[in-house]
This record gives sequence, C-alpha cells and structure tokens, in this order.
Amino acid sequence: MVPILEVADPNLKVELNLSDKRLFSIWDKVQAGERLSSSEGVTLLDTDDLPGVGRMADFAKKRVTGDKVYFVLNRHVNPTNICVLSCKFCDFAKKPGEKDAYEMSIDEILDHVDDDIHEIHIVGGHHPTWPFEYYVEMVKAIKEKAPHVQIKGFTASEIDYFQRRWKVSPEESLAILKEAGLQSMPGGGAEVFSSRVHKILLPGKANADRWAEIHKTAHRMDIPTNCTLLYGHIESFEERIEHLIRLRNIQDETGGFLAFIPLEYQVGMTKLRPRHTPAMDDLKMIAAARLMLDNIKYIKSYWVMLGAATASIGLNFGANDLDGTIGKERIAHAALAESPAGQARESMASSIRDARRIPVERDALYNEIKVYDH
Repeated sequence: MVPILEVADPNLKVELNLSDKRLFSIWDKVQAGERLSSSEGVTLLDTDDLPGVGRMADFAKKRVTGDKVYFVLNRHVNPTNICVLSCKFCDFAKKPGEKDAYEMSIDEILDHVDDDIHEIHIVGGHHPTWPFEYYVEMVKAIKEKAPHVQIKGFTASEIDYFQRRWKVSPEESLAILKEAGLQSMPGGGAEVFSSRVHKILLPGKANADRWAEIHKTAHRMDIPTNCTLLYGHIESFEERIEHLIRLRNIQDETGGFLAFIPLEYQVGMTKLRPRHTPAMDDLKMIAAARLMLDNIKYIKSYWVMLGAATASIGLNFGANDLDGTIGKERIAHAALAESPAGQARESMASSIRDARRIPVERDALYNEIKVYDH
C-alpha cells in the first residue's frame, strides 16, 4: 500500500449509521487507512447519504489535523483580464479594447500589498504583449515593498504561455521567478483533466499532461504548489474522480502539493448549465476529495465560490482550510459569484467557530501563526 498522511490521532473512533449499503465497504477501508478506488470515488458522489459521506470525510480529516481549520491573511491580485484564450467557461477574460478590459501597473499592484497580510496570490489573463520581464519585475517589486509577504503566483497555464509566447521554458521561468521572490504556485488552470472536456471547453489551454509536467517541475525545484478541480459544468462523476486520482498519483511521486481546492463552476454569463451546483453536491465533492486524496493534507472549502454559509458547513465534510481574507478577487466575481469580495480576520475565525472548529491563522506554506480561542 502506498504510504499516506501521517495519522495524528490513531485512536480516533467514530460509529456511523450509513443508509447506503454501498458505503459499508468504503467506511471499512477509510477506518483501515486503505486507498479508495475509482468506482468507490464515484459512489461517494452518487450516493444520497450525505450525512454518511460527511461523517466519513470528517473522520479522515480529524485523524490528520484534528479540529484545526486554517486561514490566511492574503490578497488576490489579478493583474489583467486581457487574454489570448477563449475558454468557454470563463467570464473573466476580455480581448484588447473590449469593454471592461483592464491592465494593472506595478504601482497599482503594490497598492494591494498591505503590512498585515502574509500572502499575495497572483493570477491573471494570458496577455498578448506583456513581456515575461514584466512579471519578474512585478514579483521583485512586491518582495521589495514587503519582504515578509509570501508570493504565490502564476498558474501552470501561465507558465506554459510564457514558453509559447516568449520561448522561456518552465524550468527557466520558474528559476527566474523564484530568484525574484516567488515561493509557491496556485493550482489553477487544471480545470478538468478529461481530454473530452478539454477539447470542448478549453482547446487552446495547457492540457492535463502539460499541467502535470509543470507542477512536477516546480516540485523538483522546491516550489510547492496547490492543485484544483473545476466541477459542476459538463464533466461526469467519473471524470471528476479520474482527475483526483491523477492528482493523487502526482503527489505520490513528488509530495509537492500543499492543498487541494475544489472550485465550483460559476454559471455567470457562460451558462454551461442553467444553475449552480446544489450545496449537497458541493459538500459531497469536498468529502470525496478528502477521502480520495489521502496524501494531501489540506482540503479547502473555498468560500469565494461556495459562499460563506456553505463553506462553513464544508468544514464538517472533510475540509480543513477556508482560504483567506482575499481582498478584491476578480475572477470568480466576474462570473457573478455571490460571496463578499473580502472577509476580515474575525469574520474568518467566526465562520470556523460556527463549524465548531479551532481557527488557526497560517502563512502561505501552512506554518501556524496563531491559534485562536474557540
């Protein structure tokens, strides 16, 4: 059996009354610390036994980090929405000269860097003319203004674009950005690894193999990364689970993923489906991620896309991270996400307490800064 996460509480015991008989053998494997199969993962998404799946995932989470739930004081900066791609699920991207297209100067970006944040998260469009050097200067300027702020920036799709547009290989771009101050990478750009979905929704974007190659490269260079799944559009349950298994396999190989973030598709104006994923399915997605990704310690309940209420409930379904205070995030909100554009420290802690969990302020690399009263 492939080694999984170290168990913090091996004596934890939970009794479950499962209403779906298909979950009995899954629960036996979860308690034994055994790895779940693809078909078992699909069952987790398909079952109507929401409480049962949640209790299993909560058990798995508690064995790893107990009742602690993490958050970070951070800012999301999206330097531009001008993008050469035309992904069919994206309301954020604009073409040059189009209404609402924007570009941020480095000085404007620096306005988002406050003394009290621990992390700045940089993700933007694939700009047709900005040279690679602009991104390097951006990172340098942030680090010069706030040496204490950890910089998490640039998806694998952006790193791939630097090579396609400016002939700077991933190894070279990551080395230069790391020297400038980059400390970790976000997990975006993965969307769904399914080649079927890729051909329909994002044919011009880095595919699953390329995304995996770039993240493995970052891991070899001691740049930890996050990983994601965009769900709730045209993908099947089977495609979601195969995506998780591929992430699990990469983590077995490199150990470089910090956290997994399930990203609910925001209907917005693209309307690949008529309405948002029901909260029940969001919670099962979080739980399935916890149970399938037995080697990734942190699973996020991403309040920006889920909303604060559902995200707080997700902390009882296997998630142990609520992300951060964010500031002005543009990508999800371009798709009409209904959450507030930012949450204060106490609001984050309160959401965690509402779930009867222990709030823990962290940095970008999951070093604990403060454990709050609960």
